[in-house]
Amino acid sequence: MHHEEERPKRSQGGQQVRCKPFYPDCAGLGLDKDGGHCARADCPVCTVFGFARGKDQAGGFAGLAAFTDAHVLLFPVPTRQGPRWVTCPDALRLVWSEDPGVGKDAVYLGEKSPNPLNSGWLLLPVETCKKFQKIITYLSELGIPDFIRQRLALVPDRLFAHIVNSNLEVRTSVSIDPETGAAEDKALFSYEALPRGTVVVWEVIAKNPKHFRVDGQEISAQVNGNQINDPSRVFDVTQKAHPYLEHLGMGGMGTRGMGRLKVYIPNRPQTAKPVDCCASTRTAAVATEPEPTS
Repeated sequence: MHHEEERPKRSQGGQQVRCKPFYPDCAGLGLDKDGGHCARADCPVCTVFGFARGKDQAGGFAGLAAFTDAHVLLFPVPTRQGPRWVTCPDALRLVWSEDPGVGKDAVYLGEKSPNPLNSGWLLLPVETCKKFQKIITYLSELGIPDFIRQRLALVPDRLFAHIVNSNLEVRTSVSIDPETGAAEDKALFSYEALPRGTVVVWEVIAKNPKHFRVDGQEISAQVNGNQINDPSRVFDVTQKAHPYLEHLGMGGMGTRGMGRLKVYIPNRPQTAKPVDCCASTRTAAVATEPEPTS
């Protein structure tokens, strides 16, 4: 999408459309079996994110970038002291290898308090986590905002799932009859979603472009004026898409504000060691909502 304004236009069916190989033609929407993705070795979209052939055509390319499922790392919970972002040892293992030492059925903070603290409806005693400051420092290296890190709380693994399931955002909706434009009878339903401010984390795995061919041709696509010839360039292409996740979202129900994410890139320095096969990096994102428009 970031290439959209760079492409020349051509005439097609009496309309001016952008030339291939980039978005929106590479999305393959609304095109016949002879259209679809450009599937060219010099297209950064098709080579990094993959492509499928047109209708009734065989072949395709999985792409140089692979994305794992997003997992909840920090979950916002209302407390009498204001919102707290709760996590647990299992969730921290996604990004941190040490054991935080959380065992009792309690809320673990940087300092112990004689007063219990509620996590939603669950009232728990407050204990001290000896590695609390170390965890905050590591989350800073992941790019997690300061206002979240300063309101961190830890709970045992056995309580984390209950806290998350009890504090999901619940929305109620109703089906509309397209013929009358009115609500259908007995069509009221509710659904749950991660609340705004939830921090999720996933891994982006980049394959080495030197080991792959597109239709027998070496990958010659470029990003930022550099040829995509190693995994670090693949990461550069995926990062170009991150700003659009905040505004366009991903997944379904985008018109209801679902799927919008603000992506944070880890602050840790890149290794200078060359990568022969593939590389991976962890990416954190905070669920957001669209800004109101007038």
